[in-house]
Amino acid sequence: MHRDSHDILIEMEDAKHIKKSHNKTLLIYHLVCPAKYRRKVFTDDVAQTLKHICLELGARYEIVFLEIGIDADHVHFLIQTIPNICVSEMVKKIKSITARHIFEKHPEVKTFLWGGNLWTSGYYINTVGQYGNLNMIHNYVKNQGRKEYTQIHTEQLNLFS
Repeated sequence: MHRDSHDILIEMEDAKHIKKSHNKTLLIYHLVCPAKYRRKVFTDDVAQTLKHICLELGARYEIVFLEIGIDADHVHFLIQTIPNICVSEMVKKIKSITARHIFEKHPEVKTFLWGGNLWTSGYYINTVGQYGNLNMIHNYVKNQGRKEYTQIHTEQLNLFS
């Protein structure tokens, strides 16, 4: 089970604000999920199954999969959702539902993973800004409403805790 190249399964759409009765949001996440043991399990057939599962899952749980990218041993998801969905719960749903359905449709994957889990227990997630990066947002906040800016809090980002 081997796949060499990065393959985009769903073309990136322009993300749109999600409007609810009391809010308007644009929350986008980049989620990376490695396969257990970094095994190369994402064949073309498995990738297509993953795509269909994600689209069904998205409709059920108010998760929009803007893009799904497959590599041989991990998957990149570009996800838009609503604010009342907890990020860790969203990841748990995605990983558990996709694993269950892939194992049902592709029992060879479960065998290849020695009957274990499809995904590692960990993942990487990051927010994606459509309208600016950290410096742009910082400057925007800094220059709002006051002629003289008074910084009342700052914290250095710690990338490697």
